[in-house]
Amino acid sequence: MPTPTPAASLEPDQQQHVPTAADISEAEFHELSDVFIEEVVAKLERLQEGREDVDLDYSGGVLTLVFPPSGTYVLNKQPPNKQIWLSSPVSGPKRFDWVRLGESMQHKEGTGVGEWVYLRDQSTLTDLLRKELGVDVGVEDGAV
Repeated sequence: MPTPTPAASLEPDQQQHVPTAADISEAEFHELSDVFIEEVVAKLERLQEGREDVDLDYSGGVLTLVFPPSGTYVLNKQPPNKQIWLSSPVSGPKRFDWVRLGESMQHKEGTGVGEWVYLRDQSTLTDLLRKELGVDVGVEDGAV
């Protein structure tokens, strides 16, 4: 009977990739998070224009969205942790770290594409907003 192979002894290409938070400076964090949150606000403002029951407030770096029938969402930056925090009435509280994706030999160090990722389950903030609110962050062609 063959002995099961422990995961640690698998070849590198056979091991499951577990994302880790990128080592970014405070300035990089603010730039990345501001761009992301500003895009979310713009998309939500367009959504709000078409729905009387949606209420959006963005002040002091905190985005509050009342989104019936789900409830109230709160999105804000946490500079000491370099995270974006989301409180969702559907999926609960989550803390998203910037994770570099696609950084390889073809990319200069620090120039790979990235995503805000909840490290506990590898879900992305972009996917969560799409699933729960129908908002597509990063899609330019007039989509909300």
